[in-house]
Amino acid sequence: MDHGTFFNSTMPLGIVRSCQHPCLKCVKRRRYQPSRDGPKPENAVLVDGVVLNGPTIDVKAGEKFVEEACRLIMEEVVLKATDINEKVCEWQPPEQLKQLLDLELRDTGEPHNRLLELCQDVIRYSVKTNHPRFFNQLYAGLDYYSLVARFMTEALNPSVYTYEVSPVFLLVEEAVLKKMIEFIGWKEGDGIFNPGGSVSNMYAMNLARYKYCPDIKEKGLSGLPRLILFTSAECHYSMKKAASFLGIGTENVCFVETDGRGKMIPEELEKQVWQARREGAAPFLVCATSGTTVLGAFDPLNEIADICERHGLWLHVDASWGGSALMSRKHRKLLHGIHRADSVAWNPHKMLMAGIQCCAFLVKDKSDLLKKCYSAKASYLFQQDKFYDVSYDTGDKSIQCSRRPDAFKFWMTWKALGTLGLEERVNRALALSRYLVEEIKKREGFKLLLEPEYANICFWYIPPSLREMEEGPEFWAKLHLVAPAIKERMMKKGSLMLGYQPHRGKVNFFRQVVISPQVSREDMDFLLDEIDLLGRDM
Repeated sequence: MDHGTFFNSTMPLGIVRSCQHPCLKCVKRRRYQPSRDGPKPENAVLVDGVVLNGPTIDVKAGEKFVEEACRLIMEEVVLKATDINEKVCEWQPPEQLKQLLDLELRDTGEPHNRLLELCQDVIRYSVKTNHPRFFNQLYAGLDYYSLVARFMTEALNPSVYTYEVSPVFLLVEEAVLKKMIEFIGWKEGDGIFNPGGSVSNMYAMNLARYKYCPDIKEKGLSGLPRLILFTSAECHYSMKKAASFLGIGTENVCFVETDGRGKMIPEELEKQVWQARREGAAPFLVCATSGTTVLGAFDPLNEIADICERHGLWLHVDASWGGSALMSRKHRKLLHGIHRADSVAWNPHKMLMAGIQCCAFLVKDKSDLLKKCYSAKASYLFQQDKFYDVSYDTGDKSIQCSRRPDAFKFWMTWKALGTLGLEERVNRALALSRYLVEEIKKREGFKLLLEPEYANICFWYIPPSLREMEEGPEFWAKLHLVAPAIKERMMKKGSLMLGYQPHRGKVNFFRQVVISPQVSREDMDFLLDEIDLLGRDM
């Protein structure tokens, strides 16, 4: 047998074949050992002592495990975890939870019944974010259509970079982006789904910089002037992270003052732009926010766009949270002027419940700017001589290689509910928010920070012991301790989850966010009743 010949089933077992070349074709074969390996497969072929005949997994057992695990998910997550009578969380401190969970990874695998027990433990001790009384983040609730879409994509395990491996999901992404662009008000545009609004903001910063100085892609940072960008003092913290990651530097992020409602003040923006120019810096980007994380504020986009046009600056709108208001004819006025933006971040996994993560970065430019900025022209993946239209190989405009088909979740929900159903989802959440605001105003011991314009309701709970105290330093110092103490009690009880924070000189307050259509007026009443119950002895 020559060097290039593979072993086949006619060769006697026990032969050892090797040469001086470290190649896979030069392998060792051993005699099968029934005492260790079980019955010898008919016509067994071994390479490096490994039997190559047939699959090595128990397909039937695997299918049974998937079936039983899916039944467990249906019972414990889809049904039980959304029940108003169940706990939002089964709180355990970290060290105690380590003892309750079997976290050790062993040399040998474990039987399926034990794995199902582990699955049940994971569900039991996880926070039920689909519970109607989970109000802790800017996402909540269970959308059944998105969930099915996630099951499908997890099972199919696609990667969205070329049409040949992901034909359906690439066309779905194209269709969803086109519709989102329409709602922004652009006649045309481009975009891509990516892992998170933070990444969308980084895309925007890098794309704006590339547009300002295209040579940076090849020549790097060394020849650039001092680049300056501007954003609201209420912006998402990802702006600082992006500036650090991209080598712009956090000191070159200028935070523009906001008014009492948390909106960027356009006059302050223009002052800072002129100041940066006087200092010899190079302004290139303004990031406005539509729906700030804490207060839910919407920056005045038209006035900011005017300034960007005068100074030739890229306008990015971080509408990760507030972008879904575009679906509502009643509330889209909150984003008036967004059509003038150069780029937009919009997360359907928030108000529209498309399932984490589902985040779109949208660009008005239609000259392939995204691809020009990010393309690396990998010849093993993006061959130009394929047998189909390679313009559908969109992966080269992403900073990722492997990429999840996140648009499919949103597409499935949109197909199920229609545009009118998505609009109703937004309208109802904001109507419930308004109901809660009016209830807060009526109840003793509750105080709004400000009148909300979106689904963020920020308020203090003032326990009876502080209600007669003058609002001086001692009062605020004591009130600062109330929200964390109530949060601890509600978590340990498991009755609900609600976020709190201090903010720009204000002591700790609760931030209630309404999203899920499973939430009712009764849940709003329960929220206030429960806070009063947990805090009235403080």
